[in-house]
Amino acid sequence: MQTENTESQKIRHTDFEVSIEDSTGMNESTLHHAPWHNIKYLVAGIFFGIVLVKSEVVSWFRIQEMFRLQSFHMYGVIGSAVVTGMISILILKKFKIKTIYNEPIHIPKRAFSKGQIYGGLLFGFGWALTGACPGPLFALIGEGTTVMIIALLCAIAGTWFYGKIRVKLPH
Repeated sequence: MQTENTESQKIRHTDFEVSIEDSTGMNESTLHHAPWHNIKYLVAGIFFGIVLVKSEVVSWFRIQEMFRLQSFHMYGVIGSAVVTGMISILILKKFKIKTIYNEPIHIPKRAFSKGQIYGGLLFGFGWALTGACPGPLFALIGEGTTVMIIALLCAIAGTWFYGKIRVKLPH
């Protein structure tokens, strides 16, 4: 009887169960800090937004050039980000690097699913239509492109809608 219980605990039957585990955060810190401690993230975000605007990766024209295969600029930026990420993950794993609070970093293995294709296509269509992916929307709004407030509201509405129908979708 004991072995049946432990085996059933190891088996994941739905994507929803895995999602709940992911939402708790594999690398969530147990340390608690004062609210002002998060100012460093605000400063880093503002700096990153300035870099995005100055490098023109949030430019609607640059994004349209990319989707029309007219310029290498965006492919170079995205490609260098992917390579940097790959090297960073390899270094984290090889040297077993911990967080600044000496907590281990766990990177879970992910299984491929057809939902990733559908989600990627939907994301790409939205990116091509609006000329912005969700992260840089804030940089564009901060830059003064106020029409992107509509895109931001649509992104929030889409996220809310997905949350409502998620359990009914094939994962």
